[in-house]
Amino acid sequence: MTEIIILTLVCSITFTFEIVFGLAGTILMITIMTLLFDAKTLVIYSILPQLLTASIGLYRSPKTVNITFLMRMLAFGAIGGVAGLIMFYRFPTSVFYQILAIAITLFGLYLVASPHIIKINPVIQRMLDTLAGVSQTLIGISGPIAMTRLLGSFNDKLVIRNYALAFFLVMNLFRAGGYIINDTLTDDILEMMMISGPVLAIVLWNSNHLHVKVNEYVFRKVVSWVILIGGISLWIRSPY
Repeated sequence: MTEIIILTLVCSITFTFEIVFGLAGTILMITIMTLLFDAKTLVIYSILPQLLTASIGLYRSPKTVNITFLMRMLAFGAIGGVAGLIMFYRFPTSVFYQILAIAITLFGLYLVASPHIIKINPVIQRMLDTLAGVSQTLIGISGPIAMTRLLGSFNDKLVIRNYALAFFLVMNLFRAGGYIINDTLTDDILEMMMISGPVLAIVLWNSNHLHVKVNEYVFRKVVSWVILIGGISLWIRSPY
């Protein structure tokens, strides 16, 4: 119970960050909580706070998501998502942990090195959409990849955040379906979700408004550096 309480407190902070900046809640949570839980358990659990963050963030924001644009992202994301689920059940924990750390670090480096908008051509966009789907179902994190794609497509932080949350919402529902089919949600993980869920819902509902207080420059800088630092930290602490 003590570990679950700590997890709930940590998620209250890290997913407040995600509802403000559009990503990194899971990255920060896993970076901290691997001290108490194994990475794979945390990734499975993360489906709850990610769904809460995405649904509350979108519900309480101005409508900026174009369905046609989102569906194109999701079409390729779903293809990657199927591949990611297959790999999720076949990769050993050691490989899983290393993929997690490497992916976060590489995309953090890219975002830090590219502080200005870089237009991404349609072919690269579709590749990133597919890779984001793989990453979401394999390691529970697609933020670094999806945000790289969105930062190269839009220059308004609210639009970027809302597209990211919409993508996360659908892909996490897809991931949840895979977990249910494969009986992945153990009693222990469900207990973690039931205890922490109500607290997280209240916290996220009341923290969504913080997004409007962040300017564009700070938004891009914070997103980039948090991804990079989280990835490096996870890599350094890797037990494998």
